[in-house]
Amino acid sequence: MISIHKVNDQVLSNIRNGLIKSNVVLEKIMPLLTPTAIVVGVLNESRLLPFTGLVPWIFAFMTLIGSLKSNLKDLLGVLLKPQKLLVLMIILHIVMPLIGWLVASVVFPGDPYTVTGFVLLFAIPTGVVSVVWVSIYGGNIALTLALILIDTLLSPIVVPGTLYLLMGASVEIQLGEMMKGLLWMVVIPSVVGMLLNQWTKGRVNTVCGPPLSPFVKVGLFMVVSINGASIARYLKHPDSKLAIIIGVTFITVVLGYVIGAVISRRFRFSYEDSVAVQFNSGMRNLSAGAVLAVKYFPPAVALPVISGMLFQQILAAMSGLFLRNRTKRPITDGALTQVPPASQSEPPISSQR
Repeated sequence: MISIHKVNDQVLSNIRNGLIKSNVVLEKIMPLLTPTAIVVGVLNESRLLPFTGLVPWIFAFMTLIGSLKSNLKDLLGVLLKPQKLLVLMIILHIVMPLIGWLVASVVFPGDPYTVTGFVLLFAIPTGVVSVVWVSIYGGNIALTLALILIDTLLSPIVVPGTLYLLMGASVEIQLGEMMKGLLWMVVIPSVVGMLLNQWTKGRVNTVCGPPLSPFVKVGLFMVVSINGASIARYLKHPDSKLAIIIGVTFITVVLGYVIGAVISRRFRFSYEDSVAVQFNSGMRNLSAGAVLAVKYFPPAVALPVISGMLFQQILAAMSGLFLRNRTKRPITDGALTQVPPASQSEPPISSQR
């Protein structure tokens, strides 16, 4: 007779395997996830608006799960050789915010809220989901996780500081409240996740990470849907201004990927480092940006951030295809494997110095 314990173990194993398989499916449809969530939010405005108060809690949970991969060893390893980390921080928090501010100021003169939206779009930290894309294409995971952690920890200072420096004279910015929001939504969950990983010597990520991963994607869908409902009145009645906002957002976000790729070639980074730099230069934690925009600014500020959600994952997929074609590394079992070059005249990037 089969014992109850064995039955329970089998049930738990089946649930775990089902969650892991569902995460694989969700990762494959990531390019469509956020655009679909925005549509759901717009179509269900009245139903979703009452749940706005849940958004910070959902986001904190997502951050906690994403941070279970972080540990002090990887962080210290990157800090001992900080060149690439510094390059990424300069791209993320100096180059791109300035580009967003300059372009928006030229295209939308006399519209401080839209300009603020573009500054916020590029002031927020790199996206936690970037680790998924970097992993798929065989990039430097340690560098990515260290960047996410450091960028996240600095966000209560960097995000309000960037907004204040570029827009402080034009728009009222709730610096204190924004710093508190980032602290509770992003910083504390990240530190807790890293400490749990460190305390359990990685076991918490091994045991809990894979089955909890699909809930991060579900949480992302919920956050984007609710935030989409918050600005539904703008999206339900599109005009030429909204079309221009979407177009400018697309161009400036693409520039992030391009700058990451150019810098990687200029400094002759290895393939693994190039993947990490390119994805992290282009991706942003847009769900966090949308939460901040909706909570602390007029709705117009959220438009550039929400519009970025329409194609961030699609651009990430296109960036991955560019990397694969350029280096002739096909995807195999979720990662890229080296393919011997056809001739010595075309060595893989990882061997170029």
